[in-house]
Amino acid sequence: MYSMSPCSGPLLSDEESIRKYNDEKQWGLHIAIDLGECDHAKISDGDYIRRFAVDLADHIHMKRYGEPIAVRFGAEPKVEGYSLIQLIETSCIAGHFAEDTDRAFIDVFSCREFPPEDTARYCKEYFGAKTMEYATLFRNI
Repeated sequence: MYSMSPCSGPLLSDEESIRKYNDEKQWGLHIAIDLGECDHAKISDGDYIRRFAVDLADHIHMKRYGEPIAVRFGAEPKVEGYSLIQLIETSCIAGHFAEDTDRAFIDVFSCREFPPEDTARYCKEYFGAKTMEYATLFRNI
């Protein structure tokens, strides 16, 4: 089952999220995905992470702007791993991959609609995660 922070409210289906986004004329849609117990080899491979950014952008029908950037760094084991950024014409895909704990933290932000639950499930499967939480945010001012 998928869950999210109790402070964020109930999860909406993809259809409900897209309807809310469009009906309320939100400026942006943002999903924050936390993955646990990921496949260590996958979250430790820069080429795999870069390929993920390309594949995810294709999966959610976003046009990439440039190539993905994935850099491995970290001064201590807790934060050591890859960080990812993929610009898309409507904003970006970002990720942080914690090798010490086999966790991944992925954000997708766009001013064009995309299906949040499907996106979260895609990320979970891509990195072989056993657990997942995600939150959908609507950005507007």
